[in-house]
Amino acid sequence: MASVVFITGIPDVLAYAARLLRKKAQEGDRLAVLGSAAVLNRLDQRLWEEPVGDFTPHLRHPQGAPLPATGRRTRIWLLDAPEPSLPWSSAVNLGIDPELLTGFERVADLVGTAPEDAAAGRARWRQYTALGWQVQHHPLA
Repeated sequence: MASVVFITGIPDVLAYAARLLRKKAQEGDRLAVLGSAAVLNRLDQRLWEEPVGDFTPHLRHPQGAPLPATGRRTRIWLLDAPEPSLPWSSAVNLGIDPELLTGFERVADLVGTAPEDAAAGRARWRQYTALGWQVQHHPLA
């Protein structure tokens, strides 16, 4: 059964995502990170810049672009939409529709503190539940 962990109450979702991705890359995990193009572009920039003197290996892959053959060695992919040909079983959701995540076994859904972020997170929670996902909640605050 697919499972999702909702991490809520995140003051800065992009900073949290960057730390999470650094940790997962160091552990050798492979992750797809999904969100809007604008959010992924900001995360991509952050992964290049922070922390100073360090770099989290990742690949930014816009929807519709050809898949780079050598990129498959990269463990973290920032995707506008799921890419079925990638063998990743885990994902980080930065706000996309849960129906697009049905190919993943595990998802971490990151939810910020702004009222509109919390409302969108609650809507996604309902969608995951309707899809039969096992849902866990991990509030930061």
